[in-house]
Amino acid sequence: MWSSVDIIIAIEQLKKTYDLGEVKVEALRGIDVQICRGEYVAVMGASGSGKSTFMNILGCLDRPSSGRYLLEGVDVSQMSSDRLAEVRNKKIGFVFQNFNLLARTSALENVEVPLLYDGTAYHDRHARALTALKAVGLEARAGHYPSQLSGGQQQRVAIARALVNQPAIILADEPTGNLDSETSVEIMGILQGLNARQQITVVLVTHESDIARYAERVITFKDGLVVEDHPVTARTLVGKD
Repeated sequence: MWSSVDIIIAIEQLKKTYDLGEVKVEALRGIDVQICRGEYVAVMGASGSGKSTFMNILGCLDRPSSGRYLLEGVDVSQMSSDRLAEVRNKKIGFVFQNFNLLARTSALENVEVPLLYDGTAYHDRHARALTALKAVGLEARAGHYPSQLSGGQQQRVAIARALVNQPAIILADEPTGNLDSETSVEIMGILQGLNARQQITVVLVTHESDIARYAERVITFKDGLVVEDHPVTARTLVGKD
């Protein structure tokens, strides 16, 4: 059994309803999910299943209609917009399918972006961004612009940006969606390594079952409910047989 100290994410009877005029859409219909610190979890489900709403709430980008979301034991469900922004910047690192890098900004400067919001001094920003790029094997490309980087390298920069504030959680939304198979394996290897070495909790959204097998556990959504939640029995480990 997990102790309360082990549980980094606790979702309790969470509901989310979107009011579209005459129509109300129940995106989440009362779900309970617990994720342990240091876990690597894949979230799956068809379009409209509720997985994107779930991830938006986890990332403090949206609020539930009812229920509770406890992050490291703190209920963030009804926090003000300013407090949610602070939680996003301090506790959560985001990795997106489309990389979301600034085109006219170097890799190093892209990684520094989250540090601009909390007033980190220039020299500290520079040092921390270089450390994050080193963690993903891209410190030699610090001065390159996104247009000078491959898709896989751009995603490494995005992961470094997610890491720079030393978050408790990385939320990765289809991080291999725009990558070829070989590069996808490299990115999955980086996420596995960060999860294993730094004990960063990783929550990954994917529609690909072969990508989900890089995680330790799969949560499947359907019609706003969790319909499956089970460990990965034949996990794919990068660099392992």
